[in-house]
Amino acid sequence: MDIDASQYASMSREMLSSHNWLQLYDRGLEYLDKPPFLIWISALSMKIFGVGNFGYKLPSILFALWALYATYRLTRLLYNDATARMAALILATCQGLFLMTNDVRCDTILMSWVITAVWLIKEWDVTRKYKYLFMGFGAIGFGMMTKGPIALMVPVFCFATDWGLKREWKKFFNPAYLSGIVIIAVILLPMSIGLYQQFDLHPEKLVNGNRGVSGLRFFYWSQSFGRITGESPWKNGADMSFLLVNMLWSFLPWVFVLVPALVVNVIGLIKQKFRLQANQEWIATGGFLLAYLALGSSAYQLPHYIFVAFPLAAIIVAASMSAFFEGQKYKAVYKVLQPFLLSITALVLLVVLLLITWVFPSGVVAFVLWLAGVAVWCYLAFSKGLTGKALLLPAVGMIIANVFMTNFIYYRLLQYQVGPQAGRYIYEHKIAPRDFMSFKMRDPLNSLDFYAQNLLPGADTIANMTNQQYVLTMDEGYAEMQQKGKHTRILMQGELFKVSELTPEFLNPATRSKAVRKYYLLKVE
Repeated sequence: MDIDASQYASMSREMLSSHNWLQLYDRGLEYLDKPPFLIWISALSMKIFGVGNFGYKLPSILFALWALYATYRLTRLLYNDATARMAALILATCQGLFLMTNDVRCDTILMSWVITAVWLIKEWDVTRKYKYLFMGFGAIGFGMMTKGPIALMVPVFCFATDWGLKREWKKFFNPAYLSGIVIIAVILLPMSIGLYQQFDLHPEKLVNGNRGVSGLRFFYWSQSFGRITGESPWKNGADMSFLLVNMLWSFLPWVFVLVPALVVNVIGLIKQKFRLQANQEWIATGGFLLAYLALGSSAYQLPHYIFVAFPLAAIIVAASMSAFFEGQKYKAVYKVLQPFLLSITALVLLVVLLLITWVFPSGVVAFVLWLAGVAVWCYLAFSKGLTGKALLLPAVGMIIANVFMTNFIYYRLLQYQVGPQAGRYIYEHKIAPRDFMSFKMRDPLNSLDFYAQNLLPGADTIANMTNQQYVLTMDEGYAEMQQKGKHTRILMQGELFKVSELTPEFLNPATRSKAVRKYYLLKVE
C-alpha cells in the first residue's frame, strides 16, 4: 500500500541491487527518516525468496508471530498460563495486527522487539539470570535500529512505574545496566557509522531542504524528542485524543474493555495510595499509559504510532477478563460489556457483508463463505455449554472478518494503485528506464520502482519526449500530449485512487467514477 509500505519495499530492493548496506537511498536520493533494520531484513529476505510481496512481507509477519509468543511469555510471568494465552489471542485478533501484516511498515517489527525486551528483562527480574537482561538490552538495540529511541523508552516506562510503585529503588541502580548500554551501543554501531559517513561527513548535502544536517543528531534526537520539543518541522495538529480515537478501530474490539480496565487500574492505585503489593504489577498499565502520553505529546502523529504498545494493552485486557472469568470480579461491568462486545462483532461482520456484496461485489463464492463463517459464529454464540464467550466470540468474529478483508477487499482495493499495475507491465515487457518517463502524475509512485524492479526516472516535461518512449500520465497529461501533436498508442489504462484515505464517494459504487482518476501508459510513435 502506498505510501510507506511500498516505499520501504522499493528501498529494500534498491539496497539489494546496489549492495550498499550502510547507507539508505530512496529512488536514488539520500534518505534520512527511518532507521535501517526493516530495509536490511527485507532486502535479505528478497535475496532468498526473490523480489516481490512475499519476500518483503515475510520478515514482518514472522516478527508479528514472535510478538504473540513474547506477549504470552511476559503475561505468564506476571499472571498465569490461562491469562497469558488470553493476552496472545487478544493481540492476535485486534484489527491493528491484521492491518500490520497487510500494510507492512516498521511498527510490526518494532512492536515485536519492544515486547521481547520487556519479557526478557522481567525474566531477569524474576530469575536473576543475567543472560536474560543482556538479551533484553539486545532486543532494545535492535528495536532502536528499527524505529528509534521509542524502543528504549517503552521498556523504561514499564519498569520505572512498576519498581517505583513498589518502592524497589535498588533495582534502578545495577552495574549490569552499564553492560547493557554497551550492548545497545555495539548493535547501533553499524547504523551510526552509516549515518555519520552519509551525512555528518558531508554538511554540504541538501537533506530535506536543509544543509549541514547531522544524521546522528536526527536519529537520536530530532526524529523523536524533537517532535515533542517543537524542534522537528513535522506537525499535523494532532492532539492528545488522536491516538485514542484511532484505537476505536485499530484495537477493535478490545478497546472497549481496555478503557474501563485502565480506569479501574488507576482508581485502584489511587485507593492504595500509589503503592503496589508484591503480587501486583503495573508493567503493562504504567508502560501503556506513559507510552501513550509520550506519543500523544508529539506534534506529528499517525494512527499506527500506538501499535508499539498494543501487547501491553492486550495484557491489560487479558488480566481484566481473567479476573472476571476466574474470580467473578466486575460482574456489573461485564454484564453490560459482554453483549456490547458481541454486538460490535456482529456489526463488523455485517460491514464485511456490505463490503463484499455492495462496495466490491466478490461473487457467490464469497457470499456463501461469509454465510458459513457467520453460521459458525452463531453456533458458538448460542451454545449453552460454552464458557468465556466474551473472549471467544469477538476473537472468532475478527478472524472471520479479516479472512474476507485480506482475501477479497484488499485485493480489490489495491487495484486502484497505479504503481503495481504499471510497474508489473514495465517489468514483464522489459521496458528500459531510459525509455520511460512519468508526466503530470499526481499519484504516489513509491511502488512503481519495486514492481518494475528498476530505478525509473522521475517526472519530466513534454519537451523531452522522444519517439518510441513510454509515458505514464493522467488525463491532464494525455490531453496536453494530444494538443501538442504527440501521436501515442495506449498500452494500458486504469483508475487510480489514494486507497489509504478512503472516502464515502469512493466506497459508493454509484459515485466512485467521480472519486477516481484515469491513468495511461502510452507509447509515443
